Amino acid sequence: MIRLRNLRLVRGARTLIEEASLQIFPGWKLGLTGANGSGKSSLFALLRGQLLPDRGDLEVPAAWVIAHVAQETPALPQAAIEYVLDGDAELRRIESELETAEAAHDGVRIAELHARMQEIGAYAARSRAAALLDGLGFAPEDAGRPVADFSGGWRMRLNLAQALMCRSDLLLLDEPTNHLDLDAVIWLEQWLRDYRGTLLMISHDREFLDGCVARIAHIEQGRLTLYSGGYSDFERQRGERLAQQQALFERQQRDIAHMEDYIRRFRAKATKARQAQSRIKALERMERIAAAHVDTPFTFSFRETAPAPDPLLQIEDGAAAYGETRILENIRLTLRPGERIGLLGRNGAGKSTLVKLLAGRLALAAGQRQEGKGLAVGYFAQHQLETLRPDDSALQHMTRLDPAAREQDLRDYLGGFDFRGDGRDGRSTPASAPCGAFSGGEKSRLALALLIWQRPNLLLLDEPTNHLDLEMRHALMLALQEYEGGMVLVSHDRALLRACCDRLLLVDDGRLQPFDGDVDDYRAWLAARRAGRERNDPEAAGRASRRASRLQSEAERQAVLAARRPLAREVEQIEKKLAVWTGEQKLLEARLADSTLYNAIDREPLRDLLKRQTELAAWIEQAETRWMALSAQLEELTPDRA
Repeated sequence: MIRLRNLRLVRGARTLIEEASLQIFPGWKLGLTGANGSGKSSLFALLRGQLLPDRGDLEVPAAWVIAHVAQETPALPQAAIEYVLDGDAELRRIESELETAEAAHDGVRIAELHARMQEIGAYAARSRAAALLDGLGFAPEDAGRPVADFSGGWRMRLNLAQALMCRSDLLLLDEPTNHLDLDAVIWLEQWLRDYRGTLLMISHDREFLDGCVARIAHIEQGRLTLYSGGYSDFERQRGERLAQQQALFERQQRDIAHMEDYIRRFRAKATKARQAQSRIKALERMERIAAAHVDTPFTFSFRETAPAPDPLLQIEDGAAAYGETRILENIRLTLRPGERIGLLGRNGAGKSTLVKLLAGRLALAAGQRQEGKGLAVGYFAQHQLETLRPDDSALQHMTRLDPAAREQDLRDYLGGFDFRGDGRDGRSTPASAPCGAFSGGEKSRLALALLIWQRPNLLLLDEPTNHLDLEMRHALMLALQEYEGGMVLVSHDRALLRACCDRLLLVDDGRLQPFDGDVDDYRAWLAARRAGRERNDPEAAGRASRRASRLQSEAERQAVLAARRPLAREVEQIEKKLAVWTGEQKLLEARLADSTLYNAIDREPLRDLLKRQTELAAWIEQAETRWMALSAQLEELTPDRA
């Protein structure tokens, strides 16, 4: 298991994590959440051995294979599928050794290596790599294309595929959905649900977290807190905790006010002086409860829109093409004020192309496009961040957009997007800092701020949530719900689609048509589409044979699972007891740290606490020993991950 004991992490002058104690058991799927800059990525760097804790301990089993997504991909001439296969380091090592053994005509070594390849499923590795590429949206012909041919976003998908190819014990994913579209997100969610290792994931997609993880570790004000359940369960539990904390804070404040009032009235009176002194000492010893605090720096809304024509925009018998290649045909679409449309469709179907047509950034290959008089389009493209000037600050961008506006008004407006002050608090982004050094999330916030200031009456948003954290996504969702203009939205964030779209349109097979259903129905449509594609595949017979083999393997796996269940139940019971005991142990340590306990005349409370501490330590040691023994048995019964 992974253990954090009293861990402290400091970057520069800022303490990110303080006194973190946590146990992560094998097979756990855990989401790591917290505001930008709270220390999530730094914690990942700790787990990978790139950083060392400033205090405390971090233990990761030495034998574990750790997989993570590389942040950079060089322009390699290597084929995409070969790049993905590189994710299985042991496979590549065996292939290299096999080549050497064959050159040396070492028959014994060749046999040993082929036996190991059979054990790790190496003969199906290329098929697994192709399935990963397919699930992440690559066309079959892309497998043989050089890595250098792909754009930055597609290279990030290749990095993700390479990480998934690794037969890992621990998988670290930092915003894996940022460069994916909705169908790839749905596929990845299912893949991670079936993953048998330990998963730690940073994500700002609440529905994706709900679908993949069973626990949330939240970093807030330097504290790491573990919650059971998905993100929705975490929000509910955290809300209840904050409400309870606020109630306790208010009650304590009333008690403090009452005691201070007594001291103020009777401190000078001889008959009441002793009671007043007693209350003064009680106030000094009192452990103060902090007021509940929720860190939500984003407070913005859309400005009143310009008067909107009706209809806003019409396309009749339209077609879109790149060169001689037709992408969309027979487009008929009328956009009206207040209409809120979500675009669905498989990767490469033409959603972004349609949005470009609506924005006037791409000319029609056929048909007519008619704008209403007074149309004001606000267009957020997938590559909108590239339009920002790296040497200019957020304030300079705003001033260029509206030279007549007062600087203070612009600063106040930017403050709603958390561009404020000079950045000395270490949390907000300075409004006067050059945006070239901004993170992806900061650039996205600035691009949205510039868009909203222009008061569009038609919003065209193509993946606006890329790089945005949960708080900013929530603020954007609330703002879009109140927006009174027309809107067309392409997004892989299902929560945003559900909350902000009244009508869904499907882009498929070069056509635009209404989609009769919701986002969940779209998941079913994708599954049916994939099944139909497999039925029409000429290699279906071969796959059917392999499917039969998988069914046999599944039967064997079920037998193993039956043997595992009683062991797993006992492990779960031990984990629950350990959680209770370690929690009580931490409280005891806090009480034993109180120096007044050792100066008291009555030593009985101290003896009781020390006795209980010894009992807990013994119970925890016995439970952990039993847990390790059970885990070893479970490991022996675990089917090979290949």
